[in-house]
Amino acid sequence: MTFSPINTTPHILQTDSWGAFKAFYDWEPVRLHGPKNQSVLVLFKALVLGLTVAYVPKMTLVDSAWEEMRALIEDECRKRKAVFLQIECDLEEPYDQDALAKQFPTYIIDEETIQPRSTILIDISLEEDAILAAMKQKTRYNIRLAERKGVKVELSDDLSGFYEHTQITSARDGFAVHAFSYYQNAFDIFTPKGECVLLKARFEEKALAYLMLFIHGERAWYFYGASDDENRNLMPTYLLQWEAIRYAKARGAKLYDLWGIPDASEDQLEAQFTERSDGLWGVYRFKRGFGGKVSRTAPAFVKVYMPLLYKAYRWLKKRRGGDEHASL
Repeated sequence: MTFSPINTTPHILQTDSWGAFKAFYDWEPVRLHGPKNQSVLVLFKALVLGLTVAYVPKMTLVDSAWEEMRALIEDECRKRKAVFLQIECDLEEPYDQDALAKQFPTYIIDEETIQPRSTILIDISLEEDAILAAMKQKTRYNIRLAERKGVKVELSDDLSGFYEHTQITSARDGFAVHAFSYYQNAFDIFTPKGECVLLKARFEEKALAYLMLFIHGERAWYFYGASDDENRNLMPTYLLQWEAIRYAKARGAKLYDLWGIPDASEDQLEAQFTERSDGLWGVYRFKRGFGGKVSRTAPAFVKVYMPLLYKAYRWLKKRRGGDEHASL
């Protein structure tokens, strides 16, 4: 059985840049090298008494080399006294669920992944006219409206302005935001490698919206965005997203990941998006307009080394109301 990755380019959460970024937040990145030139980034977070938790985000599953790679990962986890290991694969449905489960003997299947399971993927290998044609009519209209009204999009290094707008967006839409240093660290690590840019939409001299775009090989991701409460009638976020797509395409990306929509069937998404705005439903209303396809990835696989401590960890995490080892 062959498990096809979403794209030939590894996920950006498997890069050394991501490991260096997460090192700012008490994660130790470890790159393990296996057969057939395969490697995997494993993140370890220290707990008390020399214990750790281990997390592998968005791993490419190469079944021909997987048994040896899995042994390398598990050996490293034992050396580092991991309470448990959680692996999330960069693998989208449909796939043979029984065959996938056989790749993870003695693992628990956890349907609640750390990274979003559902997203919208846009094929940007097409000509620009074809990408636009695949969008909803209202989205194309809003892009052109922003252009007619004089909204401009440009590269920026104004992280302070970006952060101010994240505060506005958070207050308006109820999103949690990171500290300023989080975005600064991401920008400082990824930008020198050409893996991140900040785009700003402005009207005359006033900033209206920002978008932080990540690019790695033939893939691009829209992770962070923010907009003002004023001048929303100028539709700056639509033009900003379109220019981010154009920028990624010009850089050689073929797949644009809008990153994070409600984890529901496409029928349910389409039936409820006009009625709901909680959680990721509000952003789905916006993201669906850009076309693309709804994509859902595999569940998490968890190897438990210390069952009692694992139960205690899960209980504590639930009590605190958050996921202590989330990456985004």
